[in-house]
Amino acid sequence: MLERWRAGDRLAGNRLFDRHVRALMGFFRNKVDRGIEDLMQDTMLACVRGRDRLRDDGSFRAYLFQTARFVLYEHIRRRRDGAFDPEEVALADLGPGPSTAYAKHREQQILLQALQRLPLEYQVTLELYFLEGLSGPELAIALGVPEATVRSRIRRGSEKLRAHIETLNESPELRESTTTNLEDWLIRMRSGPKKPS
Repeated sequence: MLERWRAGDRLAGNRLFDRHVRALMGFFRNKVDRGIEDLMQDTMLACVRGRDRLRDDGSFRAYLFQTARFVLYEHIRRRRDGAFDPEEVALADLGPGPSTAYAKHREQQILLQALQRLPLEYQVTLELYFLEGLSGPELAIALGVPEATVRSRIRRGSEKLRAHIETLNESPELRESTTTNLEDWLIRMRSGPKKPS
């Protein structure tokens, strides 16, 4: 389907995007409080315009999230008048963030709040790894860094995430449940609402 889309088959392209629309919506839902549909549309249009740059050995998912990441960062730069370093600035630093009310369990709400306290580049890395299941090579493409850097970010991001969870949890039992089963909670968050809100 990817080759047909790159060759100009618009129907194949539509099917590719339909296959990934929920994941794309989830990517933005965890990071912005409004305008999700506009950001999704901007991402899809940018993918179409740049499809000839898609590497032969790259996956469409990696390309899609690479594009979504650029669209998100540009959106944040516009809101901040250009001053923004995703390796230093967390969503929590930018003001009130997106709601975590859609999370099914208290542990997931705490986890989302903790993710939003990470520098955005770490948040994106962990979400793409745990929530979307991108492989090391796919993450390297999506993030534009070597695989060794990806592994380092996953390790350091997980450590920072656990530290934030420690500060957010109001009860020892909840803190223990969240941190002990951290990867399980992240993976469970893969299933989200079916339609953008």
